Amino acid sequence: MAIGYYPGCALHGSSNDYEQSVRACLKVLGAELKELDDWICCGATAAHSLNEKLSVALPARNLALAERDGLDELLAPCPMCSMELMKAAKEIAADNRLRDEMASIVELPVTGRTKILNLIQLLERFDLKPSKPLDGIIAACYYGCLLTRPAGIVNFDDPEAPSSMETIVARLGAKTVSWNYRTECCGAGKTLCDEDTVLELSHKILTDARRHGANCLVVACPMCHVNLDMKQAAAGRRYGVDHDLPVYYLSDLVGMAMGLAPEELGVDRHFVVRLHHG
Repeated sequence: MAIGYYPGCALHGSSNDYEQSVRACLKVLGAELKELDDWICCGATAAHSLNEKLSVALPARNLALAERDGLDELLAPCPMCSMELMKAAKEIAADNRLRDEMASIVELPVTGRTKILNLIQLLERFDLKPSKPLDGIIAACYYGCLLTRPAGIVNFDDPEAPSSMETIVARLGAKTVSWNYRTECCGAGKTLCDEDTVLELSHKILTDARRHGANCLVVACPMCHVNLDMKQAAAGRRYGVDHDLPVYYLSDLVGMAMGLAPEELGVDRHFVVRLHHG
């Protein structure tokens, strides 16, 4: 299986452990990623608040590149990137005037026909038969804000009570918990400008996951991972607790269940490291 791939800024920068995980996981599943040539930032998180036209043009450029290269589908593992691409594609497809304007701005034809996929949607296509079932994992699956929202744009799973991640994790031989914070916000980009809010939200998420019996969190978002993994120690110091809760990318669990060593997936580079498996 060959599929277009839009890494976005985070996976080529601060969250390159996520890209390592995604690439290793999909390779063992037999998927070939064709990275979009000459991609640019999708505009997240600030473009929409600064310039409405720019917030469409940035993702439109990437959509145009995908169409130029004949890519019917494009994997965007970052939920903010996938949402921005989906939003622009929907607006362009529905408005002839906007479509012409965007084509002029990005200097390529663009129709919005390329289908954007998040990581969960892609993994759902595989017949996951683990060679090393994840017997010791009890996961709290954390979707955060953007994997399932806004519902009219993303059109994926139930926006308030999603279950797609739990289904995949269960197929890997692990257990999941029912808990309260799986679609609550972690603070996202506020980690750079309002750390107090991020620490409070992360503390609530980690505490609820532990309270409901989880021994790890599972995410499919680079920003969620930053706030729950990298900021976990700071949240613990702020509230006088030791959460000690590893945070895995969903691709980490799939890769380990398929026989990859945690180090091949970049798990050893996480801030909270307790290798349950391998």
